[in-house]
Amino acid sequence: MNMAMMEWLLEAALVVGIVAALPAALRLERALSGLSKDKSVVMDSVRGFAEATKQAESSIVRLRATADSASRSVAEQVQAATALRDDLRFLTERAGVAADRLDTSLRGGNRGPAQEPAGTTAIPRARAEQELLRAISRSRSA
Repeated sequence: MNMAMMEWLLEAALVVGIVAALPAALRLERALSGLSKDKSVVMDSVRGFAEATKQAESSIVRLRATADSASRSVAEQVQAATALRDDLRFLTERAGVAADRLDTSLRGGNRGPAQEPAGTTAIPRARAEQELLRAISRSRSA
């Protein structure tokens, strides 16, 4: 066999090997492109998850701010209600004293000014009414 024939045989074997490997190379290329598509789907999913996480974090921050604001508002309303309760308690005590005076005078036992019960303060009636009106207006404006 001469050299030219050997070259032809080697080249023919090489062509046969390339032709035999061609279907395997095509299958490999399809598999790699499928992985590439899957990778882009996975990356899109990761990006979507990251965006959803950011939105959830910002929602939590807004929710905390809203809860803090509501908490402050409730605390202010409780404070106003406490002041109003104290004013109403004082006025109730004063009304009890006035009712006792009226009852005594209606029964004809008017023997001079009625005495204030122990523990009540001697704030003039007009001042107590003004304080009550201020407390009511504060609670309505809050």
